[in-house]
Amino acid sequence: MKLSIFTLIVAMSLSPTLYAQTPRGNARDGSFFTPEALPNSVLRMREFMPTTNVPRGNSTPLSSFRYRLDEEAIDRVMFLPTGGTIRMSWRESLERNYTDGILVLHKGKIVYERYFGQMNSESLHALMSVTKSFTGTLAATLVAEGKLDPSMRVSYYLPELATSGFGSATVRQVMDMTTAIDYSEEYTDPNAEVWAYSEAGNAMLEHPQGTPQGYHDYLATIRPSNLAHGQTFGYRTVNTDVLGWIVERVGDAPIAEQLRQRVWSTMGMEQDAYYQVDATGTAFAGGGLNAALRDLARFGEMMRCDGRWRGRQIIPREVVEDIRFGSDKAPFAASEYGAKLPGWSYRNMWWVSNNANGAFMARGVHGQAIYIDPTAEMVIVRVAHNPNASNTLNDYISLPAYQAVADYLMGK
Repeated sequence: MKLSIFTLIVAMSLSPTLYAQTPRGNARDGSFFTPEALPNSVLRMREFMPTTNVPRGNSTPLSSFRYRLDEEAIDRVMFLPTGGTIRMSWRESLERNYTDGILVLHKGKIVYERYFGQMNSESLHALMSVTKSFTGTLAATLVAEGKLDPSMRVSYYLPELATSGFGSATVRQVMDMTTAIDYSEEYTDPNAEVWAYSEAGNAMLEHPQGTPQGYHDYLATIRPSNLAHGQTFGYRTVNTDVLGWIVERVGDAPIAEQLRQRVWSTMGMEQDAYYQVDATGTAFAGGGLNAALRDLARFGEMMRCDGRWRGRQIIPREVVEDIRFGSDKAPFAASEYGAKLPGWSYRNMWWVSNNANGAFMARGVHGQAIYIDPTAEMVIVRVAHNPNASNTLNDYISLPAYQAVADYLMGK
């Protein structure tokens, strides 16, 4: 079986030495996403596949941050990893989770900013499934503007998917990933549908006539399961690519252009961003966004501040309120994630902790995160190259570390 781009992004499970000398690899045989090449590749994705730009533009002045650095004290913050018996410092946690860059905002000021290995402040890093939260936010914005009805069936907006497993699902069920589809994203199973999906979206492979020629073609082949929509949360990237297609159809523009218009060119971002695309030019709405750390911090701070940035409403307030409120906890609890993240829910492609601080986050494999704690007035942005794809292998350290820093900042 050929190793394809999407699969390698989400399915690595080895552990190399941190920041070892990294080979470049290549995209045709998948070697650019081997554990040895990963630290290099997450910073240079556009060298391995076609992309489409999200320009910052030149009409909005750069919105610079103010600094109130407290790095030495934060480095010494101690916490107990989930299930552990030995306390760990914040600084130790960064190495354990293969951090490339991390930034902490408190009340809108940068209190912590560090880069490691090959990354610097100008680097554009692969965001993996953090991309999903951008897609969900754009969709929720269309809902708030009355342009998208979440109660309508997917087939209303995408007749191309009428006979697929998505056709009878509502847009809301797609947005919250409670669709009932016959599709496995179990990366250890060589027969899982995710392999065929990843090949369809791999622009570096030739696709024989009669096989899916990109993400959209493959989505139409997904069949319904024997369950009912809405019963169980099922984290499957294909939901986000369906939602991205709906956003493009309703917004009458490619998703990269909509992100530019609504966010990137209006907030004074430092760098352009970019999406990876398939052979048809369709952006990978479920995991293909690449951006700089400080620009992610701007987006996170805007979301913390109810959609406002420097006196301007970027995203409707009701969108952020809807995300923070979360969704029905029952479908999430009934899923495999119920035991891993007890009490959490999933709304508009955001992970909602429902904890005492009301924290919510965007999450991506290999350690990508935007963690927003409204009570602590804190935003943490982290990008990483953890060779273990699963967030389960980050969460037991990262989540208590985030809470410990929040507690420290609230105590100042």
